[in-house]
This record gives sequence, C-alpha cells and structure tokens, in this order.
Amino acid sequence: MEKHRGFPGRLPGTDYQFVIRRAHKDGATPLRARERFADRRPPDRRADEGFLQALWDHFGPEPFVRGNLDAGRLSWLFGREVVAAEDPFDPESYDALLRIDEARARVSFPDVFA
Repeated sequence: MEKHRGFPGRLPGTDYQFVIRRAHKDGATPLRARERFADRRPPDRRADEGFLQALWDHFGPEPFVRGNLDAGRLSWLFGREVVAAEDPFDPESYDALLRIDEARARVSFPDVFA
C-alpha cells in the first residue's frame, strides 16, 4: 500500500479521517459511490470539501494511486468528483488509479478551485 507522504491525516480540528495508517490484512475496503443528500450536516459537507481540497492540492488533475486514502471518505466523492482512472477498475485494490473529475468537482465544490 502506497502511503501519500505530506497528505493531511484528517480535517484540522475534527475527527474526520483522510488516511489510514496501515493496510487491512483482509484487503482494501471496497470503494462505492455513496449518495449525498441535501440535508447532510454542515460538518460532513466541510469534511468532503476539505478532503477534495487536499486531493487537489496534493495530486491536481493527474491520476493517483488510492494507497492509504480512507475508503469511507473517498466513497462520499467516488463516482462524481473522484472517478476511476483505469479500465478495468478494481474497487478493492490499494493500487487502483483514481483521478479528480475537475469539471464536476468545480460545480460541486466551487470554493476549492476559487
């Protein structure tokens, strides 16, 4: 499992985790698109925005390896702002390539790109 050095471990001042410390012995938690409802709590929305900001600052528009990025946090963005960068895509692999769909991310989180 690749560890992304310099990537923030969590949203500052919160317990919203962005990375995991070590690989799970049973394999990676599968990524799946989670539906974001309009009535989500503001702290949850800030966590999504903070995570996307960290992804953009660290990787930009280039494809990146999933590595030690938290599956739960990725799943809130997966299939929309973060998409598979390879075909076939293995949602249970730490080596899976992802990328930010910049056009969609700009619409969903305009403050990240301001």
